[in-house]
Amino acid sequence: MAETKREIERKYESDDSGLPDLTGVGGVAAVLDKGLVELDATYYDTADQRLAAASLTLRRRTGGSDAGWHLKLPVAPGVRDEIQAPLSDTLPEELAALVRSRVREAALVPLVRLRSARDVRHLVDADGALLAEASVDAVTAERLTGEGGTVQWTEIEVELADGGDPALLDQVEKRLARAGVRPSASPSKLARALERTGFHRKPAAPGKPVTAGDHVLAYLRAQRDALVALDPAVRLDTPDAVHRMRVATRRARGTLRTFRTVLDRAVTDPIAVELKWLAGELGIDRDQEVLAERLTTALDALAPDLGTGPAHDRLASWAAARGAGAHAHLTGVLDSSRHLALLNTLDALLADPPLREAAARKPRKVLAKAVKKDLARLATLIERALDLPPGEDRDVALHEARKKAKRTRYAAEAATPALGAPARDLTAAMKSLTTLLGDHQDSVMARRTLRELAAVAHAAGESEFPYGVLYAREEARAAAAEAELPERWRKARGRSLG
Repeated sequence: MAETKREIERKYESDDSGLPDLTGVGGVAAVLDKGLVELDATYYDTADQRLAAASLTLRRRTGGSDAGWHLKLPVAPGVRDEIQAPLSDTLPEELAALVRSRVREAALVPLVRLRSARDVRHLVDADGALLAEASVDAVTAERLTGEGGTVQWTEIEVELADGGDPALLDQVEKRLARAGVRPSASPSKLARALERTGFHRKPAAPGKPVTAGDHVLAYLRAQRDALVALDPAVRLDTPDAVHRMRVATRRARGTLRTFRTVLDRAVTDPIAVELKWLAGELGIDRDQEVLAERLTTALDALAPDLGTGPAHDRLASWAAARGAGAHAHLTGVLDSSRHLALLNTLDALLADPPLREAAARKPRKVLAKAVKKDLARLATLIERALDLPPGEDRDVALHEARKKAKRTRYAAEAATPALGAPARDLTAAMKSLTTLLGDHQDSVMARRTLRELAAVAHAAGESEFPYGVLYAREEARAAAAEAELPERWRKARGRSLG
């Protein structure tokens, strides 16, 4: 079974390879010598180094207290999440799944072997509690592919103890600097090994957007990158990961649909269909999560004397059962050949984009025209919904308007680097509008679920009263949203792109 550990560490190099005395730094009362540890790690990657390009490391290591398979995912500079699995001859499936969005059909092969003689010191406080671990590593790196090659170096590593104060690392760094120790130029041992064996392949950075096509592709590329990067977080059930992946999917689809004068529809329409499918699959988990949180919060706000106990239990059981099933389904979707094919298709589109004539033009007029078209279509939907009486037909019409408002928001967002403040203001206005329409749609779904739960409660001989109270409050929330919509829309439509 894999375990996740947040790793906060810094790496250093020194001409004399020594570790100065750190006693008295911060809350360090003593530095304990823990002896020498021999570590032997083999790092795996694809032949074209897809993991290294994304600053991910995957290794099988023996020696030390945590022998096994380790996958390190970047979180921030100096911060990584390390997923650990027990030692085995082959890569555990749970780790293979976490790199699937990057590896896809490519094989993972041994890339580099790192052998380290680690001289370990524990930095402890006055009570003997561990604050951080400092080590001096004598490293031998051996390239396992191509023409081979070996390189050696010594580095200093300081890792914060679990739950430690990151400010201690700043204080340690100041002490190291006074002793002539400097931060390592490489973020990891693997990166340094690849650089020093002449084997590191840095992906070419895209140039600054100039044409309309450049801007559209830059925005689309960012969404593709988000889909790939968020895959492990979704699998690990990280909070908000599903929502962020769903937003990236919708942004990508909206980009393909809005900027049809830039990208050829004959190529992009089938991709948009697949993105719609993925967004729908992600919605099974995300919508369940949002609805459960909304209903739980509302139920918590009711007075206990309304007999909410059975309703709390029933809602909790409903949320747990639906949520567990939804997440298992979503993991299967991410493993599916259809999803991997979509990622490959997006890669191919960005590598060889089907640009139309307008793509080569200056971005301002091309992008502004496309955004204005989305805004005009949104106006039609909003006005049509407002002309309908309250009820199911208006609910459906407002939901369609909400989807179009999101597309308009993403279009303005994509155009912001070229159009500046006007597009930024329109993006903010569309976000405000979609928030209102989203609350209305959530109310529609909440009332539907409350009717279902009330029917089950009635059959079980439980009180339906709490569900009725919540239903009435949801009706009021929806009515308030509908009453506010004309003014919110007036303000949003007043944003001009010139």
